[in-house]
Amino acid sequence: MMWNGRWLNKTLLGYWVVIAACWAAAVVAGWTVPSSQFDNYVYDLMLRLNPPGDQNPEAVVLAIDDATLNEMGGQRNLRGILAEAIQLARRAEPTVLASDVLIADQGDAAEDARLEEALTGAKNLILPVDTTISGGGGERWEEPLERFRKHAQAAGQVELARQRRDGVTRRISLEWVAGHRRYWALSLEAFRLSLGAGRILESRDEIEVGDVVIPARLTADYHRMLWIRYGRRPVPALSVRDLKADPSRGQLLRGKVVFVGVTSQSLTPDRVLTPNGDSMSGVDVHAEAFETMRRGLFLQDASDSAVLGFCAATALLAGLIFWFTAGWPAYLSAAALLAFVHTAPFPFFAHGVIFPYVAPAASAWLTVAAAASYQHFIIRRRLRLAVAEKTRYQQAIHFVTHEMRTPLTAIQGSSELMGRYNLGEDKRKQMAGLIHSESKRLGRMIQTFLDVERLSDGQMDLKREPVPLEAAVEACLARARPLAERKSILIRGDGPFPGTILGDGELIEYAIYNLVNNAVKYSPSGTEVKIFSAQKKGGVSLSVADQGIGMDAKEVKQIFRKFYRTKRAEATGEAGTGIGLSIVEQIVATHGGQLEVTSEPGRGSCFTVTFPVAGEGDHR
Repeated sequence: MMWNGRWLNKTLLGYWVVIAACWAAAVVAGWTVPSSQFDNYVYDLMLRLNPPGDQNPEAVVLAIDDATLNEMGGQRNLRGILAEAIQLARRAEPTVLASDVLIADQGDAAEDARLEEALTGAKNLILPVDTTISGGGGERWEEPLERFRKHAQAAGQVELARQRRDGVTRRISLEWVAGHRRYWALSLEAFRLSLGAGRILESRDEIEVGDVVIPARLTADYHRMLWIRYGRRPVPALSVRDLKADPSRGQLLRGKVVFVGVTSQSLTPDRVLTPNGDSMSGVDVHAEAFETMRRGLFLQDASDSAVLGFCAATALLAGLIFWFTAGWPAYLSAAALLAFVHTAPFPFFAHGVIFPYVAPAASAWLTVAAAASYQHFIIRRRLRLAVAEKTRYQQAIHFVTHEMRTPLTAIQGSSELMGRYNLGEDKRKQMAGLIHSESKRLGRMIQTFLDVERLSDGQMDLKREPVPLEAAVEACLARARPLAERKSILIRGDGPFPGTILGDGELIEYAIYNLVNNAVKYSPSGTEVKIFSAQKKGGVSLSVADQGIGMDAKEVKQIFRKFYRTKRAEATGEAGTGIGLSIVEQIVATHGGQLEVTSEPGRGSCFTVTFPVAGEGDHR
């Protein structure tokens, strides 16, 4: 798009304001709950399209499933089943043994004693902790009884209920604070002990376990979220019932990180859905989280600044496309931009970055739609302007040629008579004078037409000199009186006309003379034209009033439009080119003044021009 001057600046500013508003709206929309949910669906798709490789898993789930519960006493015997599961697992010599079964309350004495015996001497044992609501409404920890806790090397948090509006567990918190105490997640503690690492090092953006750095930014509510990379196949599981029936199957647990927990469909309170559409128990999820950390398949959220920058770049590119191109090139480029934005989260995901989908897509669509619409309406406006300009020039040519016909006919006829006939000296002088006067009239018409075009395009340079209003008015009245006398019209100048105007004297006289000349031209014989002035704050006004046929309100609104011809012009037979008043208006405007008109049919018209008066410093 190519425009010039003030209209370019106004159009450019409006265009980019619209683009910026669409960008802001898209970003805000991307932070809403529905958008976040849609981003989750896209994440699920990307996870299914980019599953981790089928590596040999290090984690194994020792499951207390429905078959185990049915054969070993059911839920009433859960601690007894847990004790037997730990004893069987210890015989296989796992690297880490992590339990997901809470043992925070007193149970049957015999069962508790048997469980304590099973826990005694267990290597790298991790017992679970969980939060519950205290009597005061706050959170408190449910921790293992001390008789059990003393045999464990660590305690791990097993709660999963975070970021699950739709029931899908995509990530878990590695850190949990309640009652002024903090626990790491069960899967994280299992990972630490599997590496033989000591204390977990932490910063605001990550935690370090041994030589492994896990990107997990600390949130405002003291959580560190880990995205879980679920594999094509779940972590291997072995039921306690099957292991008890065939102890040789314990080889599956040897050297592994074993997670012991309830996987029963009916008794598992924390069964959740995964992005793959599978149903899993909490212990399975922790095993998957452990595998995510072991494989180093970490995902991290794109920073807010990166998302805002990407959306801004998208909006800027959409704006540039429709600013510099049009038609099919613009729409093909916009389609390529939309395709890129819609697929951009996938390569980001492949490089371990979770990039939102809705905000960039909304930014692209809104800005493309706004830019295309803006361009469409601008092009339509330019087309209308072009048509109007063409019409204006056609009118100009029509009026100018019409006005030129009269002097040209006089010049042609006079020159033809002088060449064809032997005229007397007096007649030849008369013909020569007519040719001279008509040629001068033709020159003035051409100059007037050029002046209006130069003023319209801002190409006419204005002088900046003091112009006494009194002298300018008197000069214009002297030029207008011969025409007034021929029509028996009295021109009455009610002076004085004080004040000095800073500007171009020739243009100011042109404006005043045009008003006086029009008043005489469109007034009937025997009437009066009155010129008077008045002082105003910071300026002086000059009024030219006639007693002509006047104009109605509709004509007054259009009187300064180029090539507009009034009814009074047609009625008096004095129709001109219709450009004089448009020049007057532009002259007054370029000098910082104002032009007003009051008129009433049958009662004449009064044109008032107000110019700012030059100060004393302007006379130097």
